[in-house]
Amino acid sequence: MADEQLQAQLESLQQTLNDPEIILSEEERSAVQALADNLEARLLVSEAGEEGVADPSLVDSVNLLIEEFSERHPTLAGTLQNVVQSLSNMGI
Repeated sequence: MADEQLQAQLESLQQTLNDPEIILSEEERSAVQALADNLEARLLVSEAGEEGVADPSLVDSVNLLIEEFSERHPTLAGTLQNVVQSLSNMGI
């Protein structure tokens, strides 16, 4: 179930990156894409039945992005909060 939640959040992040109405700087876009890539890698490891390594810095990184986007991109910040919750549900 947690994997499905994380997959849904990953899809939401990808939609945000592809939404022409959401204007992100190159740095912001790069940070969100790096997060999406990291989440996708975690899902692939999980789907392969392998034990993922807990990475507290991942949650810290997402929390930093939430702070950064909370004023200019509240919808994206909300999606990132859901990512943190999904990671928490996975024990990360």
